[in-house]
Amino acid sequence: MECKAVKTMGLYNLAAVLATVLQLVMLPVTANAAVYKVGDSAGWTTISNIDYKKWAATKEFHLSDVIVFQYNPQFHNVMQVSHAAYRACNASSPIATHTTGNDTITITKHGHYFFLCGVPGHCQSGQKVDIHVLRSTTTTSMAPSPAASVASSPASPVASAVSPGPSSAAAAVTSSGLLKGLVSITAAAMLAFLLGS
Repeated sequence: MECKAVKTMGLYNLAAVLATVLQLVMLPVTANAAVYKVGDSAGWTTISNIDYKKWAATKEFHLSDVIVFQYNPQFHNVMQVSHAAYRACNASSPIATHTTGNDTITITKHGHYFFLCGVPGHCQSGQKVDIHVLRSTTTTSMAPSPAASVASSPASPVASAVSPGPSSAAAAVTSSGLLKGLVSITAAAMLAFLLGS
């Protein structure tokens, strides 16, 4: 009995160590994600005649990047919509609606994220943005766990809302796939060794 208890304690300790190692490996991926404030200093508004299409065209969006919408919630909102709804400025069936005035959305999938203001007339005035996340061969990252993201169809990816993050942009996400693979293989080998002994 004592030997089995020691083995079980060893597994719990190993699990804790592996969880810590995996968190440390994943830290550079999320710590290097860029943070983009939509509209830069003007924010999400109709007042400053911001061209959100031009704003988005000057950015290179990647997985794990954070999109921040800052606005007066008495006058605006943020709705994630389908491509057809975006083109038609139709806010009747949003995929997601944000209303805090300081909404942060983490990019979890490649593709287009279409956002507009659902207040009548605002989208028609240009308060809409297409965030296009390209597949990149030079940088990789890992999307948040399924528990942190919202399910969606491949045609219209849904971003996951998270608590507000820092407002400064960090460097692009760096490649860490090889290191993650090595850690996974090492963890599996250690677990197999412990279970076998």
